[in-house]
Order: sequence, then C-alpha cells, then structure tokens
Amino acid sequence: MANRLRFSIRAAYAHLREADPVVGELIERHPPYAPRPGRDPYASLVRAILYQQLAGSAARAIQRRFHLLYGDDEDRTPTPEQILRSSDEQLRGAGISRQKAGYLRDLAQHCADGALDFAAIAELGDDDVIERLTAVHGVGEWTAQIFLLAELGRPDVLPVGDLGVRNGMQAAYGLADSPPPARAREIGAPWAPYRSVGSWYMWRAASTVTVSD
Repeated sequence: MANRLRFSIRAAYAHLREADPVVGELIERHPPYAPRPGRDPYASLVRAILYQQLAGSAARAIQRRFHLLYGDDEDRTPTPEQILRSSDEQLRGAGISRQKAGYLRDLAQHCADGALDFAAIAELGDDDVIERLTAVHGVGEWTAQIFLLAELGRPDVLPVGDLGVRNGMQAAYGLADSPPPARAREIGAPWAPYRSVGSWYMWRAASTVTVSD
C-alpha cells in the first residue's frame, strides 16, 4: 500500500489560510503538515486496540510482552494466524484483557478470511473504509478516522471525537471550554476539503497554545 499523501499540501495551505485565519496562523507558527502515514495498516490496528484506554507507558509495556510471545523481535507484530492460535492464558500473561483479546481475534479473523483486505481498502471512499473497519469488534469510528488520516493520508477527515482536536480548538479559538463534537464539526466545516490538515494543526495547538493567547 502506498503511504504517500494523495493531495497537494500547497493547495491545502492556500485554502486554509483563506478559509480560516486562525488555522493560517498555526500553519505559520508550526512545522509543515506531517501525518507520517504508516507502512503496515494491520499493525496499526493491532496497536490501536492494545492502546485503548491505557496510558502510553503501560500500553507500550503490554505491546512489548505481546510481541515477545511470538519471537525475539519486540517490534514485530504477530500475524493474524499467530493471534488466532494464541490461548487466553498466553494473552492474559502479556497483560491483555479478555475483552481486548476478543478484539484482537476478531481483527485477526477478518484479516485471515479476507473480509479485511488492506490492499483493496486503500482504494475505497472514506465512508466505505469506516464501514469496513468498524465491522471489527473494538474498532470504533474514532480509530477508523485516525486510520484514514494517518495511515491512508486522506485529506478531509475531521475526528471530532478526538479530545486533542477539540482541546486544540479551545486553545486556538480562545473558547471557555473544549467544544462538544457538534460544535467542533461546525468550527472545522470551513476547512473542507482539507479537514485532515486543519485537525493536525489543532493537535499542535493543543500542545503549544494556551487559552490566554
């Protein structure tokens, strides 16, 4: 699967600067848009499941133990077949809950039987990608949207369920509170068809801009 962006960053910047001066200022103050699309969509989804509702350090430790169940390479994601052959005891020993073990097996089964074909999914429209991914237990809309934005490099994704995006809006627009998803969708509407880029700069704003600015 190609991991290069399929749209012009220059065109995105030109549109966003005209459509929303707040985003335009963030573009000037921060490094260029760099979502770093991945090379292994299957591994990305495995990681997303492992990291759900966990702090980064705890999730990394569990991921490491999980990978080491299948060999000496702590960076190698096990294949769907390996996951399907794993017992509950093995997965619990790595720190994986019963619920997440079920999610991992469902993802592995979808991959093993061809229901989730990552070569084909890259050619689908955004809504169809979300539909295919959310058919896997444990993969919700937010995970599917982040997959579209980061893994597939799609240009027009606005993950309003992401607290980082909404906190960035609060900081960038000087709001009293983090906006609810419906309001966040309104704020991001002028960014279309480059809402992915606008969202990325909201993450930057969340980590660098204070409300008092």
